[in-house]
Amino acid sequence: MYYRDPPAVSVVLMSRRPGAPYEDSLSADGTELLYEGHDVRRETEVDPKSVDQPWTLPTDEPTENAKFARAAEESKKNRPLVRVYEKLRPGIWSDKGLFELVDYAFNHTGTRRVFKFRMRLSATPDDIAQGPAAEEFKRAIPAWVKQVVYKRDKGRCVLCGAQDQLHFDHDLPFAKGGTGLTPANVRILCARHNLQKGARIEQ
Repeated sequence: MYYRDPPAVSVVLMSRRPGAPYEDSLSADGTELLYEGHDVRRETEVDPKSVDQPWTLPTDEPTENAKFARAAEESKKNRPLVRVYEKLRPGIWSDKGLFELVDYAFNHTGTRRVFKFRMRLSATPDDIAQGPAAEEFKRAIPAWVKQVVYKRDKGRCVLCGAQDQLHFDHDLPFAKGGTGLTPANVRILCARHNLQKGARIEQ
């Protein structure tokens, strides 16, 4: 995790793989993230999993946990933006999108206390994506959304069941305000049905 003061965008790296060091969870629709803070560094004989997650470094400077917590407390109206990446396998990361830091808790889990940061998917592009780039950000369908949709729709056109020449389609067209940032607005169509639809909103 890497906190940057707004308007810069912070970054977190999450993982839901078996054996992951932290308990991160993402809602089924990809819009709500519960992200666990980081343990004390493994630099002494102390087991990081046996002590509270730290607020300060040995230098008394705030940890990244503390920076995110402070930002969550101070920014209720103008929520900090966080770019989230998920580890799929060693060296392979998936961009999960841009999230807003909503709030946090510092609660007991077993015998120790850990940070839990709650984030919500944002439709706001980061400060680097402006103008045409911002529109492309909202139009894009991230790889993780395609994976969820392909599994949900069983790799077939949802209208005719075709399994070839498939397209990922915005159910509510982008031109009408639809987004590709969540699986709820994306479906699989064959080339024929996708071309027939165009930018119409189906009843």
